[in-house]
Amino acid sequence: MARLETLRAEDVQVYGWAVTHGTLSVPDAAVGLGLSQERVARAVETLSAVPLLRPVGTGDDGPPGAWRPLDPQAASAEVAAAESRFRRGLAGIFTLWDTVDSLNALYATGAHDGARTVSLEVVESLPEVIALLEEASGNCRLEVMTSQPGGGRPAAELEQSIVRDLAMIGRGIRMRTLYQHTSRHHAPTQEYVERATAAGAQVRTLTELFGRMIAFDREVVFLPHAQVKGGAAVIRDPSTVAFLCAAFDRNWQMGTPYSPALPDGEVREGIKLAILTMLSQGLRDETIARRLGISLRTCRKYVADLFELLGAESRFQAGYLTRARNILDNSGDVPPGGAGG
Repeated sequence: MARLETLRAEDVQVYGWAVTHGTLSVPDAAVGLGLSQERVARAVETLSAVPLLRPVGTGDDGPPGAWRPLDPQAASAEVAAAESRFRRGLAGIFTLWDTVDSLNALYATGAHDGARTVSLEVVESLPEVIALLEEASGNCRLEVMTSQPGGGRPAAELEQSIVRDLAMIGRGIRMRTLYQHTSRHHAPTQEYVERATAAGAQVRTLTELFGRMIAFDREVVFLPHAQVKGGAAVIRDPSTVAFLCAAFDRNWQMGTPYSPALPDGEVREGIKLAILTMLSQGLRDETIARRLGISLRTCRKYVADLFELLGAESRFQAGYLTRARNILDNSGDVPPGGAGG
């Protein structure tokens, strides 16, 4: 089954080129759209995965290596199937959470040889969480995947992480980290990324991430505790671990490499689109700011700018105008301008 992607503004541009011209070749589209061939090729890869493009066959009209646009309705069935798979996987996670107490009780009354084999372990003590992270880091053999939403991380936390991360990279372990776009303006995070990537780590960013997690060797995943600050849920159930790692992989494919720095204009465009989406869903400023990793003050500046650009006087009116103008369906149509910082 093809991997479904979130379309960027340039993906829509490339698809429009293919529709207008009947077929698309990467070199011609790059010249016509004023984009690099690499960016057009990446858009073609995304569009073919949806699927919105298909290769020109031997019996078709068109040059070798060209692509032909498909009716967007053709992707509807795959989108519905992907949503169904996602909901089933999410239901599995909720079921695991509902059985936390019984699993811990069962583990506590059993005979153990010291090995950690429970599917789900809930840890409320920060020192114990740190000890488990150190143990997982020391036992790691192949790869670490980290999703860190919320903008820049505290400098002290980054300083502790870089020591552990450099040691793992030095053992030949592949390290991939996802941040939000807003972390690009955070000096301690910039320094951490510079040191980590120089050693071989990979870092990408997105406007919004699916959640916070650390996965070791696709065998154990750490999630933040829902009620206790500093606590964690340690998941070893193979099906749930595979689901969470697949969610990370999808976000990774959509991410933009941290270096070279993403232009501010692209960062602002992504943030504006995300805010418009959340405004249309009726979310409060506090929720929007937390999900995007920006301050409440910056979020409200974005909202005020969007009201002005849309000509709206209320959140309800802004949501109505967003839907009426199909802005979320045509991401390249977002009005220019926006908050800084």
